[in-house]
Amino acid sequence: MVTEPVSRRTLNRTLLSRQLLLEPADMDPEDVVSHLLGLQSQNASSAYPGLWTRLAAFDFAALGRLLTERRVVRLALMRDTVHLVTAADALRLRPWLQPALDRGPRSAPWAAGLTGVDRAELIAAGRSVLAEQPLGPGELKELLGPRFPAADPASLVTALRCWAPLVQVPPRGVWGVPGGLRYAFADDWLGAPLDTDPDPAGLVRRYLAAFGPADAADMQKWSGRTGLKQLFTALDLRTYRTEDGRLLYDLPDAALTDPDTPVPARYVADFDNLLLSHTDRTRILGDVPKSRVISVNGLVSGTVLVDGFVAGTWRFTRDKAAVALAVTPFAPLRPADRAALEAAGLRLLAAAHAATPPDLRTVRFTPA
Repeated sequence: MVTEPVSRRTLNRTLLSRQLLLEPADMDPEDVVSHLLGLQSQNASSAYPGLWTRLAAFDFAALGRLLTERRVVRLALMRDTVHLVTAADALRLRPWLQPALDRGPRSAPWAAGLTGVDRAELIAAGRSVLAEQPLGPGELKELLGPRFPAADPASLVTALRCWAPLVQVPPRGVWGVPGGLRYAFADDWLGAPLDTDPDPAGLVRRYLAAFGPADAADMQKWSGRTGLKQLFTALDLRTYRTEDGRLLYDLPDAALTDPDTPVPARYVADFDNLLLSHTDRTRILGDVPKSRVISVNGLVSGTVLVDGFVAGTWRFTRDKAAVALAVTPFAPLRPADRAALEAAGLRLLAAAHAATPPDLRTVRFTPA
Protein backbone atom coordinates (compact mmCIF):
# COMPACT_ATOMS: atom_id res chain seq x y z
CA MET A 1 0.00 0.00 0.00
CA VAL A 2 1.51 3.32 -1.12
CA THR A 3 0.72 6.20 1.22
CA GLU A 4 1.11 9.69 -0.20
CA PRO A 5 1.60 12.90 1.82
CA VAL A 6 -1.23 15.43 1.84
CA SER A 7 -1.14 19.01 3.08
CA ARG A 8 -3.81 20.86 5.05
CA ARG A 9 -4.37 23.22 2.14
CA THR A 10 -4.88 20.29 -0.23
CA LEU A 11 -7.40 18.80 2.20
CA ASN A 12 -9.14 22.16 2.32
CA ARG A 13 -9.47 22.49 -1.44
CA THR A 14 -10.49 18.85 -1.85
CA LEU A 15 -13.17 19.13 0.84
CA LEU A 16 -14.55 22.29 -0.75
CA SER A 17 -14.63 20.60 -4.14
CA ARG A 18 -16.51 17.59 -2.84
CA GLN A 19 -18.87 19.83 -0.88
CA LEU A 20 -19.64 21.74 -4.10
CA LEU A 21 -18.16 24.94 -2.69
CA LEU A 22 -15.43 25.65 -5.23
CA GLU A 23 -17.79 26.48 -8.05
CA PRO A 24 -21.59 26.67 -8.01
CA ALA A 25 -22.94 23.32 -9.19
CA ASP A 26 -25.40 22.95 -12.04
CA MET A 27 -27.39 20.24 -10.27
CA ASP A 28 -30.89 19.50 -9.07
CA PRO A 29 -31.33 20.30 -5.34
CA GLU A 30 -32.48 16.75 -4.63
CA ASP A 31 -29.29 15.38 -6.20
CA VAL A 32 -27.19 17.72 -4.07
CA VAL A 33 -28.95 16.55 -0.89
CA SER A 34 -28.20 12.97 -1.96
CA HIS A 35 -24.54 13.67 -2.78
CA LEU A 36 -23.98 15.35 0.58
CA LEU A 37 -25.72 12.50 2.43
CA GLY A 38 -28.05 15.14 3.81
CA LEU A 39 -27.81 18.63 5.24
CA GLN A 40 -27.98 19.46 8.91
CA SER A 41 -31.49 20.75 9.63
CA GLN A 42 -31.61 21.13 13.40
CA ASN A 43 -32.51 24.70 12.55
CA ALA A 44 -35.32 24.12 10.05
CA SER A 45 -34.10 26.93 7.78
CA SER A 46 -30.41 25.97 7.60
CA ALA A 47 -30.69 23.79 4.50
CA TYR A 48 -31.85 26.73 2.37
CA PRO A 49 -28.68 28.85 2.46
CA GLY A 50 -26.77 25.54 2.57
CA LEU A 51 -28.13 24.66 -0.87
CA TRP A 52 -28.08 28.23 -2.19
CA THR A 53 -24.34 28.58 -1.63
CA ARG A 54 -23.65 25.33 -3.50
CA LEU A 55 -25.90 25.76 -6.53
CA ALA A 56 -25.62 27.94 -9.60
CA ALA A 57 -29.35 28.58 -9.39
CA PHE A 58 -31.52 27.77 -6.41
CA ASP A 59 -35.07 28.88 -5.75
CA PHE A 60 -35.92 28.62 -2.05
CA ALA A 61 -39.43 27.51 -3.03
CA ALA A 62 -37.97 24.45 -4.80
CA LEU A 63 -36.91 22.86 -1.51
CA GLY A 64 -40.33 23.51 -0.03
CA ARG A 65 -41.85 21.61 -2.95
CA LEU A 66 -39.49 18.69 -2.39
CA LEU A 67 -40.62 18.55 1.24
CA THR A 68 -44.34 18.69 0.47
CA GLU A 69 -43.93 16.13 -2.33
CA ARG A 70 -42.17 13.83 0.20
CA ARG A 71 -39.04 13.56 -1.95
CA VAL A 72 -36.96 14.86 0.95
CA VAL A 73 -37.70 14.63 4.67
CA ARG A 74 -36.37 15.89 7.99
CA LEU A 75 -35.68 13.45 10.83
CA ALA A 76 -33.15 12.61 13.54
CA LEU A 77 -30.15 10.90 11.96
CA MET A 78 -26.44 11.65 12.21
CA ARG A 79 -25.29 12.58 15.73
CA ASP A 80 -28.94 12.33 16.84
CA THR A 81 -29.59 15.68 15.14
CA VAL A 82 -32.26 16.51 12.59
CA HIS A 83 -31.08 16.22 8.99
CA LEU A 84 -32.70 16.91 5.66
CA VAL A 85 -32.21 13.85 3.44
CA THR A 86 -33.75 12.27 0.37
CA ALA A 87 -36.59 9.82 0.91
CA ALA A 88 -34.34 6.92 -0.11
CA ASP A 89 -31.61 7.96 2.32
CA ALA A 90 -34.08 8.37 5.17
CA LEU A 91 -35.10 4.74 4.76
CA ARG A 92 -31.47 3.67 4.34
CA LEU A 93 -29.69 5.72 6.98
CA ARG A 94 -32.11 5.46 9.86
CA PRO A 95 -31.70 1.68 10.40
CA TRP A 96 -27.91 1.95 10.08
CA LEU A 97 -27.78 4.77 12.62
CA GLN A 98 -30.26 3.24 15.06
CA PRO A 99 -27.54 1.74 17.34
CA ALA A 100 -26.11 5.23 17.83
CA LEU A 101 -29.55 6.71 18.44
CA ASP A 102 -30.28 4.00 21.00
CA ARG A 103 -27.51 5.35 23.24
CA GLY A 104 -29.57 8.47 24.02
CA PRO A 105 -32.22 6.89 26.26
CA ARG A 106 -29.54 4.99 28.17
CA SER A 107 -27.62 8.08 29.29
CA ALA A 108 -29.76 11.21 28.89
CA PRO A 109 -31.23 12.94 31.98
CA TRP A 110 -34.77 12.51 30.64
CA ALA A 111 -34.31 8.71 30.63
CA ALA A 112 -35.24 8.73 34.32
CA GLY A 113 -38.78 9.50 33.20
CA LEU A 114 -39.15 6.16 31.39
CA THR A 115 -40.04 4.08 34.43
CA GLY A 116 -41.89 0.93 33.42
CA VAL A 117 -41.58 1.62 29.68
CA ASP A 118 -40.90 -1.26 27.31
CA ARG A 119 -39.33 -0.10 24.06
CA ALA A 120 -41.42 -2.30 21.77
CA GLU A 121 -44.61 -1.32 23.55
CA LEU A 122 -43.83 2.39 23.22
CA ILE A 123 -43.08 2.09 19.50
CA ALA A 124 -46.30 0.10 18.98
CA ALA A 125 -48.25 2.73 20.92
CA GLY A 126 -46.65 5.45 18.83
CA ARG A 127 -47.67 3.71 15.61
CA SER A 128 -51.17 3.36 16.92
CA VAL A 129 -51.69 7.02 17.81
CA LEU A 130 -49.96 8.25 14.62
CA ALA A 131 -51.82 5.90 12.31
CA GLU A 132 -54.51 8.42 11.40
CA GLN A 133 -52.55 11.65 11.06
CA PRO A 134 -49.33 13.40 12.10
CA LEU A 135 -49.37 14.77 15.63
CA GLY A 136 -47.39 17.30 17.60
CA PRO A 137 -45.45 16.68 20.84
CA GLY A 138 -48.29 17.99 23.01
CA GLU A 139 -50.83 15.68 21.40
CA LEU A 140 -48.45 12.73 21.70
CA LYS A 141 -47.95 13.42 25.41
CA GLU A 142 -51.71 13.46 25.97
CA LEU A 143 -52.24 10.19 24.09
CA LEU A 144 -49.17 8.26 25.25
CA GLY A 145 -49.20 9.37 28.88
CA PRO A 146 -52.25 7.34 29.97
CA ARG A 147 -50.78 4.21 28.37
CA PHE A 148 -47.63 4.49 30.52
CA PRO A 149 -48.90 6.06 33.78
CA ALA A 150 -45.62 5.60 35.66
CA ALA A 151 -43.62 7.48 33.01
CA ASP A 152 -43.10 11.17 32.29
CA PRO A 153 -45.09 12.06 29.13
CA ALA A 154 -42.36 14.37 27.78
CA SER A 155 -39.79 11.59 28.20
CA LEU A 156 -42.07 9.24 26.28
CA VAL A 157 -42.12 11.57 23.28
CA THR A 158 -38.35 12.08 23.38
CA ALA A 159 -37.74 8.33 23.65
CA LEU A 160 -40.12 7.63 20.78
CA ARG A 161 -38.17 10.09 18.61
CA CYS A 162 -34.97 8.17 19.44
CA TRP A 163 -36.35 4.66 19.12
CA ALA A 164 -38.63 5.14 16.12
CA PRO A 165 -38.07 6.77 12.70
CA LEU A 166 -40.23 9.86 13.11
CA VAL A 167 -40.11 12.50 10.38
CA GLN A 168 -41.06 16.12 10.93
CA VAL A 169 -43.76 16.74 8.36
CA PRO A 170 -44.35 19.98 6.43
CA PRO A 171 -45.19 22.77 6.56
CA ARG A 172 -42.44 22.52 9.21
CA GLY A 173 -39.25 23.28 7.32
CA VAL A 174 -40.88 25.06 4.38
CA TRP A 175 -39.26 28.48 3.95
CA GLY A 176 -41.51 31.35 4.94
CA VAL A 177 -44.44 29.11 5.91
CA PRO A 178 -45.31 28.87 9.62
CA GLY A 179 -45.88 25.38 10.91
CA GLY A 180 -45.63 23.65 14.24
CA LEU A 181 -43.73 20.45 14.87
CA ARG A 182 -45.72 17.34 13.88
CA TYR A 183 -44.46 13.77 13.57
CA ALA A 184 -45.21 10.78 11.36
CA PHE A 185 -43.49 7.42 10.97
CA ALA A 186 -41.04 7.61 8.06
CA ASP A 187 -42.21 4.40 6.39
CA ASP A 188 -45.85 5.49 6.62
CA TRP A 189 -45.11 9.01 5.37
CA LEU A 190 -42.98 7.76 2.47
CA GLY A 191 -45.05 4.70 1.63
CA ALA A 192 -42.01 2.41 1.64
CA PRO A 193 -40.34 0.14 4.20
CA LEU A 194 -37.11 0.89 6.01
CA ASP A 195 -34.02 -0.75 4.55
CA THR A 196 -33.44 -3.77 6.79
CA ASP A 197 -30.03 -4.50 5.24
CA PRO A 198 -28.22 -1.18 4.65
CA ASP A 199 -24.82 -1.39 2.97
CA PRO A 200 -22.20 0.04 5.40
CA ALA A 201 -19.40 -0.23 2.82
CA GLY A 202 -21.49 1.75 0.35
CA LEU A 203 -22.08 4.42 2.99
CA VAL A 204 -18.31 4.65 3.62
CA ARG A 205 -17.76 5.26 -0.08
CA ARG A 206 -20.47 7.91 -0.18
CA TYR A 207 -19.06 9.60 2.91
CA LEU A 208 -15.62 9.75 1.30
CA ALA A 209 -17.12 11.08 -1.93
CA ALA A 210 -18.54 14.03 0.03
CA PHE A 211 -16.00 14.47 2.86
CA GLY A 212 -12.80 12.60 1.97
CA PRO A 213 -9.98 11.99 2.40
CA ALA A 214 -10.90 10.92 5.92
CA ASP A 215 -10.62 8.07 8.40
CA ALA A 216 -12.98 6.02 10.56
CA ALA A 217 -12.81 8.55 13.40
CA ASP A 218 -13.93 11.27 10.99
CA MET A 219 -16.89 9.23 9.79
CA GLN A 220 -17.76 8.49 13.42
CA LYS A 221 -17.69 12.24 14.16
CA TRP A 222 -20.05 12.81 11.21
CA SER A 223 -22.42 9.94 11.94
CA GLY A 224 -22.25 9.06 15.61
CA ARG A 225 -21.72 5.38 14.69
CA THR A 226 -18.84 3.51 16.30
CA GLY A 227 -16.87 0.48 15.13
CA LEU A 228 -16.12 1.79 11.64
CA LYS A 229 -12.37 1.15 11.47
CA GLN A 230 -12.74 -2.37 10.08
CA LEU A 231 -14.87 -1.07 7.23
CA PHE A 232 -12.14 1.33 6.14
CA THR A 233 -9.34 -1.22 6.34
CA ALA A 234 -11.35 -3.88 4.50
CA LEU A 235 -12.12 -1.70 1.48
CA ASP A 236 -9.81 -1.07 -1.47
CA LEU A 237 -8.99 2.56 -0.69
CA ARG A 238 -6.15 4.96 -1.42
CA THR A 239 -4.25 6.23 1.61
CA TYR A 240 -2.66 9.55 2.51
CA ARG A 241 -0.54 10.76 5.41
CA THR A 242 -1.28 14.19 6.86
CA GLU A 243 1.32 16.70 8.03
CA ASP A 244 0.74 15.57 11.64
CA GLY A 245 1.01 11.88 10.77
CA ARG A 246 -2.64 10.78 10.53
CA LEU A 247 -3.53 8.09 8.01
CA LEU A 248 -6.48 9.06 5.82
CA TYR A 249 -8.41 7.00 3.29
CA ASP A 250 -10.01 7.94 0.00
CA LEU A 251 -11.75 6.42 -2.97
CA PRO A 252 -9.20 4.87 -5.34
CA ASP A 253 -10.33 6.92 -8.34
CA ALA A 254 -10.96 10.21 -6.48
CA ALA A 255 -8.58 13.03 -7.28
CA LEU A 256 -7.18 15.58 -4.87
CA THR A 257 -7.74 19.24 -5.69
CA ASP A 258 -4.83 21.55 -6.47
CA PRO A 259 -4.01 23.43 -3.24
CA ASP A 260 -3.51 26.64 -5.24
CA THR A 261 -7.06 26.57 -6.65
CA PRO A 262 -8.65 29.98 -6.03
CA VAL A 263 -11.81 29.95 -3.91
CA PRO A 264 -14.43 32.72 -4.06
CA ALA A 265 -15.72 34.17 -0.82
CA ARG A 266 -18.58 31.97 0.39
CA TYR A 267 -21.43 31.97 2.90
CA VAL A 268 -21.83 28.64 4.72
CA ALA A 269 -25.07 27.90 6.55
CA ASP A 270 -25.39 27.57 10.29
CA PHE A 271 -24.97 23.96 11.47
CA ASP A 272 -23.44 23.01 8.11
CA ASN A 273 -21.79 19.58 8.10
CA LEU A 274 -18.76 21.18 6.43
CA LEU A 275 -17.68 22.10 9.98
CA LEU A 276 -18.99 19.04 11.81
CA SER A 277 -17.75 15.98 9.95
CA HIS A 278 -14.07 15.57 10.86
CA THR A 279 -12.18 15.12 14.11
CA ASP A 280 -9.58 17.62 12.91
CA ARG A 281 -11.47 20.68 11.72
CA THR A 282 -8.36 22.66 10.75
CA ARG A 283 -8.90 21.71 7.12
CA ILE A 284 -11.75 24.23 7.14
CA LEU A 285 -11.20 26.29 10.31
CA GLY A 286 -7.49 26.83 9.70
CA ASP A 287 -6.14 28.47 12.84
CA VAL A 288 -9.54 29.78 14.00
CA PRO A 289 -10.47 28.25 17.39
CA LYS A 290 -13.53 26.03 17.25
CA SER A 291 -15.10 28.05 20.07
CA ARG A 292 -15.46 31.04 17.75
CA VAL A 293 -18.04 29.24 15.62
CA ILE A 294 -19.39 26.42 17.84
CA SER A 295 -20.79 27.31 21.27
CA VAL A 296 -20.43 25.19 24.38
CA ASN A 297 -24.01 23.96 23.96
CA GLY A 298 -23.47 22.98 20.33
CA LEU A 299 -24.87 25.97 18.42
CA VAL A 300 -23.01 26.35 15.13
CA SER A 301 -22.87 29.81 13.56
CA GLY A 302 -23.20 30.53 9.90
CA THR A 303 -19.67 31.17 8.61
CA VAL A 304 -17.96 33.02 5.80
CA LEU A 305 -15.06 31.51 3.89
CA VAL A 306 -12.20 33.61 2.60
CA ASP A 307 -9.54 31.80 0.59
CA GLY A 308 -11.36 28.60 1.50
CA PHE A 309 -11.07 28.90 5.29
CA VAL A 310 -13.47 30.20 7.93
CA ALA A 311 -12.89 33.93 8.32
CA GLY A 312 -15.96 35.09 10.22
CA THR A 313 -19.63 34.52 10.99
CA TRP A 314 -22.89 35.75 9.52
CA ARG A 315 -26.60 35.82 10.31
CA PHE A 316 -29.84 37.29 9.00
CA THR A 317 -31.25 40.23 10.96
CA ARG A 318 -34.46 42.22 10.59
CA ASP A 319 -35.09 45.84 11.51
CA LYS A 320 -38.69 46.97 10.97
CA ALA A 321 -39.36 46.33 7.26
CA ALA A 322 -35.70 45.92 6.29
CA VAL A 323 -33.62 42.76 6.32
CA ALA A 324 -29.87 42.59 6.64
CA LEU A 325 -27.10 40.08 6.47
CA ALA A 326 -24.73 40.84 9.35
CA VAL A 327 -21.12 39.73 8.81
CA THR A 328 -18.61 39.58 11.68
CA PRO A 329 -15.11 38.96 10.31
CA PHE A 330 -12.41 37.61 12.62
CA ALA A 331 -9.76 39.87 11.08
CA PRO A 332 -9.83 42.90 8.75
CA LEU A 333 -10.95 41.90 5.27
CA ARG A 334 -9.13 42.85 2.10
CA PRO A 335 -11.23 45.22 -0.03
CA ALA A 336 -11.68 42.56 -2.72
CA ASP A 337 -12.92 39.97 -0.20
CA ARG A 338 -15.27 42.47 1.44
CA ALA A 339 -16.68 43.42 -1.97
CA ALA A 340 -17.14 39.75 -2.90
CA LEU A 341 -18.96 39.02 0.36
CA GLU A 342 -21.16 42.07 -0.04
CA ALA A 343 -22.14 41.07 -3.58
CA ALA A 344 -22.80 37.46 -2.61
CA GLY A 345 -24.67 38.57 0.50
CA LEU A 346 -27.02 40.74 -1.52
CA ARG A 347 -27.74 37.79 -3.82
CA LEU A 348 -28.45 35.58 -0.81
CA LEU A 349 -30.79 38.20 0.65
CA ALA A 350 -32.60 38.45 -2.68
CA ALA A 351 -33.12 34.69 -2.74
CA ALA A 352 -34.16 34.41 0.91
CA HIS A 353 -36.28 37.57 1.09
CA ALA A 354 -37.55 38.09 -2.42
CA ALA A 355 -40.66 39.93 -1.18
CA THR A 356 -38.55 42.62 0.50
CA PRO A 357 -37.72 45.52 -1.87
CA PRO A 358 -34.04 45.69 -2.93
CA ASP A 359 -33.50 49.04 -1.19
CA LEU A 360 -34.50 47.38 2.11
CA ARG A 361 -31.93 44.58 1.81
CA THR A 362 -28.39 45.29 2.98
CA VAL A 363 -25.13 43.63 4.06
CA ARG A 364 -23.61 45.03 7.26
CA PHE A 365 -20.06 44.38 8.42
CA THR A 366 -19.14 44.44 12.09
CA PRO A 367 -15.61 45.80 12.70
CA ALA A 368 -13.12 42.95 13.08
